[in-house]
Amino acid sequence: MTPDLEPSLDLTDQLLQLLREAPEGISEFQLIQHLKARHSTHVPNLPLTDKLVLFRTHFLVFNALYRLRDRLWEENAAHLEIGPLQIRLSPYMSGVQALGEQDALRAYYLDEKHLKETTERDVEKLLESFWTRMQGNEEKAAALALFELEDGPVDYALIKLRYRQLVSQHHPDRGGSTTRLQSINKAMEILERYYSRP
Repeated sequence: MTPDLEPSLDLTDQLLQLLREAPEGISEFQLIQHLKARHSTHVPNLPLTDKLVLFRTHFLVFNALYRLRDRLWEENAAHLEIGPLQIRLSPYMSGVQALGEQDALRAYYLDEKHLKETTERDVEKLLESFWTRMQGNEEKAAALALFELEDGPVDYALIKLRYRQLVSQHHPDRGGSTTRLQSINKAMEILERYYSRP
């Protein structure tokens, strides 16, 4: 049986308590489930199926996580790794894990007007944008894999070089396949969108 959260604790302290109980790290979903199970008054006790409830719960948790990260850093107490799939406390190391001055996510979540002003339509747009980016990442990864460039650093010059090699190797005039050549050309179109400069 897990201990209840202290109801009077700030959400950052409640999160700190949960993170200390999960030294290997924990997902945002698990954090929210623990907060609800322990009757935290800081997150809505509503189903996360409603997009606006989901967004507001997510925003409150990430706002508290970034405030907690700043506090732990100022106290030289720990470093808080905040990621989409895992949130984890790690030991404080001076200078090695300094907070980025230009952390756009931190700035977004610490600006509470986003919580107050975001509408259900805004949330739908954010979700659509997320899935478009995810699809784009899969498309790019598949194109890099076709070029055998999925591992290691990649730049446009290397992509062009690999493209010329593959076209030469798979051109129908040299015994290659027209279908394979079309796949290579399509992959090049995709990679140009991501790597070529305007």
